[in-house]
Amino acid sequence: MDGISLIGGVQIQNRASVGGNLCNASPAADSIPALIAHEANCNVAGPNGIRTLPVEDFCIAPGKNALKAGEFLVSINVPAPKEKFGAGYLRFIPRNEMDIAVVGAGASVILSADGKQFASARIALGAVAPTPLFVSEAGDFLSGKDLTRANIKEAARLAQAMAKPITDLRGTAEHRKHLCAVLVERALNLAIERAGGQHVQ
Repeated sequence: MDGISLIGGVQIQNRASVGGNLCNASPAADSIPALIAHEANCNVAGPNGIRTLPVEDFCIAPGKNALKAGEFLVSINVPAPKEKFGAGYLRFIPRNEMDIAVVGAGASVILSADGKQFASARIALGAVAPTPLFVSEAGDFLSGKDLTRANIKEAARLAQAMAKPITDLRGTAEHRKHLCAVLVERALNLAIERAGGQHVQ
């Protein structure tokens, strides 16, 4: 996944884990929108046994996750890709590396057999809400529609509308809103390309 290669530097990547990045529950985490786009699930073990929940339900507030007392995240399941599946994650940062995302966008698509339509899509955003954001409305909009620039732009607009960014030292709320649409559109095009889809007109 694109997001994993962006977390920290080489030293951190050799010591840390994707599960740790998820449990940290940062709204700006790079791995989480990518995991949401891949429809990943968390397996949590505790005193009452094992339970499973989607990654999009794992983060419940900035720095707070859904683990209860005595529970541990023991594994993350990422489904095997289906035919005509593609995914991508992109972020905007002030510096070239080792920085926190101002906005992150993950997208995945499953295309029709001829590569001309969306069978389904998933879109997620980071750093624009109190938790990483699964924008189901934007993905649902694309389902069954043709691969056109207009449809991709509309999905990006729907994702942008769901964002609730703040202004801080890394960017203004207005800038983040603008970046949502830009990055979702680019992430969708990357996912389409990786799925072997037709060139979008």
